[in-house]
Amino acid sequence: MKKPVETAVKALQKKFSLELHEYQGETTLIIQPEDLVKAARLLRDVYQFDMLIDETAVDYWPQETPRFHVVYQLYSTETNSLLRLRVPLNGHEPAVDSLVSVWPVANWHEREIWDMFGIRFNGHPDLRRILMPYDWQGHPLRKDYPLGYEEVQFTFNYDEIRQRKPYANQKPGRKSDV
Repeated sequence: MKKPVETAVKALQKKFSLELHEYQGETTLIIQPEDLVKAARLLRDVYQFDMLIDETAVDYWPQETPRFHVVYQLYSTETNSLLRLRVPLNGHEPAVDSLVSVWPVANWHEREIWDMFGIRFNGHPDLRRILMPYDWQGHPLRKDYPLGYEEVQFTFNYDEIRQRKPYANQKPGRKSDV
């Protein structure tokens, strides 16, 4: 007897151009952006993958082609099966079609991905920030996003870092005005 995932994968391989990766019992299909919505509808309607349980993105910067992968984790409550889809996107203005029309929960996931990675979802009904303030510049989970961190202080760089501290120019014994 064939497993439901194997049946779905064979059907998708006949219909679309995709790569198949299997590791530790998990199946991942790398599918082209233009085939995503058709494949998702086929998986939902014919092969009972009725839940989108997770959607996220990966940034492979400094690699540009592809720079991003949008990752979809699908689940079938009928067959108790998991299937992962990955969609590669180039780094210059990355965009893919929205899956809100297939699985409405994609609305929230896609808004988070837009907010954190800057990946556009064509046809999304309300693509706006969900985690960051509306006037925020940039997308914080991109690997080329400026970090703005404080250097760790050790014994060998103690004096150098101490000079950059806000209290460094205060006179000894004087309390801060804060």
